[in-house]
Amino acid sequence: MIDYETLRCVAWVIIGLLLIGFAITDGFDMGVSMLLPVLGKSDMDRRIMINTVGPHWDGNQVWLITAGGAIFAVWPLVYAVSFSGFYFAMLLALASLWLRPLGFDYRSKIDSPVWRDVCDKALFAGGLIPSVIFGVAFGNLMQGIPFVLNDLLMTSYKGSFWGLLNPFALLCGLLSLSMILTQGSTWLQMKTTGSLHSRACAFSELSAIVTAALYVIAGIWAYNLDGYHISSAVVTDAAANPLNKQVVTVAHGLFQNFNHYPVLWIIPALAVIAPIFTALSAKKQKDGTAFAMSSITVTSIILTAGIALFPFIIPSSINPSHSLTIWDATSSEKTLGIVALIAVIMVPIILGYTLWCYRKMFGRVDKSYIEQNKTTLY
Repeated sequence: MIDYETLRCVAWVIIGLLLIGFAITDGFDMGVSMLLPVLGKSDMDRRIMINTVGPHWDGNQVWLITAGGAIFAVWPLVYAVSFSGFYFAMLLALASLWLRPLGFDYRSKIDSPVWRDVCDKALFAGGLIPSVIFGVAFGNLMQGIPFVLNDLLMTSYKGSFWGLLNPFALLCGLLSLSMILTQGSTWLQMKTTGSLHSRACAFSELSAIVTAALYVIAGIWAYNLDGYHISSAVVTDAAANPLNKQVVTVAHGLFQNFNHYPVLWIIPALAVIAPIFTALSAKKQKDGTAFAMSSITVTSIILTAGIALFPFIIPSSINPSHSLTIWDATSSEKTLGIVALIAVIMVPIILGYTLWCYRKMFGRVDKSYIEQNKTTLY
């Protein structure tokens, strides 16, 4: 039988894997959507781009839905605080995501340049807005969210939507945008031919270098941010109650976990090295390697943020002692056990099925393929 402390750590890993899975898979189709007006020089180019993600985009969104459901199940207080503090931001992100099925499914239903342009703009917005908002959210988490809890553990959010758009959070939003664009362009490298492939390679070189530069700037900034530290005894197996601890802020302490365990610096180092290799691979037109390096970049960036915050999930900038951690914001031991069991059984099945789908549908999309299947493709 797995103890409560271990289950709490397992839950943290599960949520992290789901977020990484979403960023890697849904990241490339959001990236492709944003690149439609950039790389698509003609309607045929744009249709080719859309059909490179056509078999996968809707399935990729399941990662986000699953992550949201998992957060509700294992971190109910986190779910409550998130929807209180990020309500309008999340509503904006969800509204933009709703544009994607409309753009994908109805773009080719009407043979009109005006209609297709409207759908292309919907797809562009559906990729741009969530990419920036998710980055802004992580930027705010790393600084702390202005919320407090009362004696009944009811949340009171003291901030505003505009307060979320602070300089560091916006920088993280730009980093997220660049990261997703690189993911999309490297995907297009693997799936296209001719001049479109060449443009995708050139864009991958540029966006990968921009991602590395933004990450370094954000890292230097973050290194000087205050961190949070549990100053009271850390009880890892007690019933969840965020009010039963004392937390202090540590000047320039956001990366204290990396300083305590120096081997962890490998992860942020990878987040700098991987995009450089992405650019080099794109330059040499090693398409699969470029996409793999971009995926490693995504993974390393998300892990850097997660490890920097650990064990905090949502720090409180108003009253640090009300911060939510993996030790005091989780569901019951039984709930975590059920979630862990489901994850052990279902995640390998889902991964296996997903990989099988990608393998069966792997191949490059070109003009002749579109013309041969123009009545059935997007």
